[in-house]
Amino acid sequence: MCRMARPRKPLLSRDLIVDTAGALVDAEGLDAVSTRRIAAELGVSGPSLYNHFRNKDEILDAVADAVSARIDLSMFDADDPRDWRTALHDWALSYRAALRAHPNAVPVLARGPGRRPAGLRVADAVFGAMVRAGWPPAQATSIGALMRYFVTGSALGSFARGFVDDAAAYDPADYPHLGQAHLLAERQEQVDEGAFATGLTALLDGLALQYEAGVRGGWSARGA
Repeated sequence: MCRMARPRKPLLSRDLIVDTAGALVDAEGLDAVSTRRIAAELGVSGPSLYNHFRNKDEILDAVADAVSARIDLSMFDADDPRDWRTALHDWALSYRAALRAHPNAVPVLARGPGRRPAGLRVADAVFGAMVRAGWPPAQATSIGALMRYFVTGSALGSFARGFVDDAAAYDPADYPHLGQAHLLAERQEQVDEGAFATGLTALLDGLALQYEAGVRGGWSARGA
């Protein structure tokens, strides 16, 4: 009589650890992650994780890098027909979508790429495309920085949800211009998406003006 084989646990791997840690971050936040908790979720002993990662920080870095890997970079390919402004616009949308899907990981991503491979590929793609488009290296670096500030800042939280939906909280004697503030929370998507679109357009318009002025002046006036 043949015995039925017992179900085998999946082999422990970096990807499995990262997926498990990422699920914890998404569900409960960064503070919920510890090597002990991850090991418990996987049904393994804590020390077994150290065959793949040295510590919790390395795991969180890998979780953050998995988010960066979801950002579309195709618009920065040398053979992509989009101009630099359209490329930045489309990239910003993909960048923000990736962060909004994993908002609890944003504080780690906001620290910059460090040694994370996918994060460094993002930085390399943006910088390379801007230089190829004619931006001086110093300006291309600034563009990468300001886009990160803008996108990660927008993904850290909702502006609209920062206002309570209680009209009584906004006494006109104290806050004469906030009579409609209690409606913001229920219009969160409209408010936040509109603000991001407005900000992105303004940012790109400003860069376009700088670019045109730089090209006309041969970039010499700025010492670029």
